[in-house]
Amino acid sequence: MKFGAFPVTETEGMILAHSVRCSDQLLKKGLKLRAEDIKALTQAGHKTVYAASLDETDVPEDEAAAYLANALAGQHAHANAPFTGRANIHATEGGVLTLNEDLISAINAVDEAITVATLTDREMVHDQQMLATVKIIPFAVSQELLDQTLELAAVKTNVVSVAPFAMRRADLILTTQPHLKPSLLTKAEHVIAHRLQALGIKLTSVRHCAHDEGEVADCLAETPDGSDITLILGASATGDRCDVVPAGIVAAGGTIKHFGMPVDPGNLLLLASIGKRPVLGLPGCARSPRLNGTDWVLQRLAAGLEIRATDIQAMGVGGLLKEIPSRPQPRARKISNTSHPRVAAIILAAGQSRRMGKINKLTEMVNGRPMVAHVADAALSSKADEIILVTGHQKNEVLTALGGRPMTYAHNPQFDDGQSGSVRAGIKAVSELIPPVDAAIILLGDMPWVDADLINQLIAAHNQDEDKYICLPTVDGKRGNPVLWDAAFFPELQTLEGDVGAKHLIAENADLVCEVAVAGHGALTDIDTPQMLERLNRD
Repeated sequence: MKFGAFPVTETEGMILAHSVRCSDQLLKKGLKLRAEDIKALTQAGHKTVYAASLDETDVPEDEAAAYLANALAGQHAHANAPFTGRANIHATEGGVLTLNEDLISAINAVDEAITVATLTDREMVHDQQMLATVKIIPFAVSQELLDQTLELAAVKTNVVSVAPFAMRRADLILTTQPHLKPSLLTKAEHVIAHRLQALGIKLTSVRHCAHDEGEVADCLAETPDGSDITLILGASATGDRCDVVPAGIVAAGGTIKHFGMPVDPGNLLLLASIGKRPVLGLPGCARSPRLNGTDWVLQRLAAGLEIRATDIQAMGVGGLLKEIPSRPQPRARKISNTSHPRVAAIILAAGQSRRMGKINKLTEMVNGRPMVAHVADAALSSKADEIILVTGHQKNEVLTALGGRPMTYAHNPQFDDGQSGSVRAGIKAVSELIPPVDAAIILLGDMPWVDADLINQLIAAHNQDEDKYICLPTVDGKRGNPVLWDAAFFPELQTLEGDVGAKHLIAENADLVCEVAVAGHGALTDIDTPQMLERLNRD
C-alpha cells in the first residue's frame, strides 16, 4: 500500500485518507474516489489530497478485520460485521471469558498494523457484551501479514471464548453464636442470594446451625438433593485449616483444597469439596454486596471452570479491591456492582400544592391519568432498579391515584416543613435497600413530561471514574430536573432542611456535576398553578 499526498487528478480508485469539504459536499475519510469525486475536488480548488493506493496483494481493512475476528471467535462468541477497519467480538451467552493470552500477544507482535484488544481473562461477562475488538490500523494490510495472524489463530481454537454459567442451585449454611443478631443472618442471606442470582444460580436452601464442628458436619451430611454447590458462612471468621468450618467439612468426608487468597477483601476464603460438589467457606466480606474475592471464585465455579490452588494464588495481581481513601470523599467511593450500577428512583409526592388552592395537583388528571401517575410510569419504564414514592399530604388520595403501581412507599410526616423532609425520607428509604444502590435519581411528582428516556440518559451519564457524581438535565443551557445523586452524597442529603432542596450541594460540588443536554421541555416543566394545569391540559 502506498500512502501520501497525491495530485487530485491521479487519485481515482484510491482511498481518501482524510475528510475533505468541497463547497456544500463533504467527501468522507475512507471513500474510494470516483471520477465525480475528482471533479468535485478540482472544482473546489484542491490540487492534492492524502490518499492510500492499494496493491494487488493488499487486503482492505474491513475484509482483513473480519477474517481475523472470525478466526479468533470461539465458543459462545460471535464476530460482528466490520466497519472502518474494526470487527468486534461479542458474547452470545453470559458466563466467564476465557482467553489464550499468549496467542493474542503473539498476534499483536506480528505487525503494528494489526491489533487485538480484549477484556481481562476470566472476567465475568453478560450476553451480547463486547469481548474483544480487532482493529486494522491502515486502510489495508498485506496478504502475507494477514496470513501470519490467521496461521497463529488456527493453532488454538477458542482463542476468545465464553464458558457459560452452568450451575443452577445452591444451598447455604449459616453458623450462629448466641451474640449474633438474627437481622445480620437475614441480611447475609439476602446479599448472598443476590450474588448467586447474578450468576444464574438460585439459592434453594438456607440452614442454620451452631458454630460447632459437629453441627457443621451434620448439616453437610444432609445437603439437599440437586444442589450444585454448598456455601458456608461462619459466625466467626475461619483462621486456620483446623478451625470450625474446615474441620466440619473434613468430618463430613470433604477435602480442603485451599485456604486463603491474595485478594483483599476475601483473604479468608476456603475452597473445599465433598465428592464432586464444591464447598465454599465464605469470608466475612461475603455479607457485603461489594466486589470481593468470593465473586471471582464463584464466577469460575458457576461457569464450570476448574479452580486450583495455583489459580487462586495467581489472583494477587489486581487483587487489592479494598477502598483506599487516597482522595477526598465522595470521590473515593467505588461502584459496588460489577455488571452495572444499581440506581433507585425517588418520587417526591408529599407536597401540599399551596399555589393550587384547594386541589391536590398530584391527583389531578393530565391527559387521562393523574399527574403523579405520569411520573411513576416514567420511573417504572426506566432502567431504575428500585422505585421509592415519598408520601405526605393526602397520602391516601395519592396512593389511590397511583392505582397499586409496584413501588416502595416512604412517608414524610413533616411534609409541611418543605421539600427537604421528603428528600430525607426518600434517601433514608433508599439507604436501607438490600442490596444497596449506587445512586438515586430524585423526581418531582409535578413534572408529568419527564419520561423514561430522560431518566435513562441521567443513569447512563453517571460515572464515578470520570467524576460524574451529580447528573442533571439541561435544555438550551438551562438546568432542570430530575437530578441523579451518587450514593456518596446520601449522608449530606439526609441533613437538608427547609424548602430549598439541594441546590447548595450542586454549587459546592461543581467539579462533580455532569450536565446532560436533553430535548423537549419536560425537564423544565413543573405545574404550580391552576392556570398552568389548565394550559397543560389544553395544549
